[in-house]
Amino acid sequence: MNTVLTIAALTLHEAARRKVLRSLAVLTVILLGLSAWGFDRLDAEFGDLTTGESRIAASVVLNLVMFGLSLIAALGTAFLAGPTLAGDVESGIAQAILARPVRRPAVLLGKWLGLVVFGGSFVSLAGLAQLVIVRATVGYWPPHPVAGLALLAGQTTVLLTLGLLLSAVISPMASGVVAVGLFGATWVAGVVGAIGAALGNTGVARVGAVSRVLLPTDGLWRGAMNALESPGLTSFEPSMAGHPFLSDAPATGGYVAWSALWVAVILGLAATAFSRRDL
Repeated sequence: MNTVLTIAALTLHEAARRKVLRSLAVLTVILLGLSAWGFDRLDAEFGDLTTGESRIAASVVLNLVMFGLSLIAALGTAFLAGPTLAGDVESGIAQAILARPVRRPAVLLGKWLGLVVFGGSFVSLAGLAQLVIVRATVGYWPPHPVAGLALLAGQTTVLLTLGLLLSAVISPMASGVVAVGLFGATWVAGVVGAIGAALGNTGVARVGAVSRVLLPTDGLWRGAMNALESPGLTSFEPSMAGHPFLSDAPATGGYVAWSALWVAVILGLAATAFSRRDL
């Protein structure tokens, strides 16, 4: 356990030194600044959030900005996870570490833990800053902010775990590109499935359901949207059903459990692949 914690701390230190962290910080500040301006204009347009239209506008814009934050987190964690294993192997650092009595699964688990802390902290702090901005500008506070931020952190954990698996078998750059590509494809499939469900098309709706099982990022994202939006929006305004930035169902306990199991299985596969990789 001490080895795992030591490697996690080293991974956090290494992540803090990478240029990608500065890029994430700049992108986040820009996004938060733009959202502050946008919500200020929204407040000038609608005033207090007392009407259904204003609640829909606030929820949609908040979820849109949160999607931007989740995309920034996806890019950052994917391109941090990529070099974590493959980069150490290519540079020879892995040989130096594993020459000591350190098992490869312990190295992998330590790196995963460090990245989870990094990604979860980023999403939680940036998301909380966004919620404070919304509260200060338009007076809106989501019904379940803790659950929403936790699900966003879970989405980040799913993606970085996938990135670790990919980095154990392919190059660092390719693993980041593939991970982000799958993240985007799953989100698109989720939007298509939501539209199909709104139109009563079972076949199209199944596209989103299957994609959320294969890669839980979109399912966790939709649960986060539901936690952050004003309650009952889709039932209040049926025409908003299928909207890409509104969700009519919360994340169930069963789905969260499936996401945790998915992470455990993928992490196990990554450990197996890393154990068999030539250094």
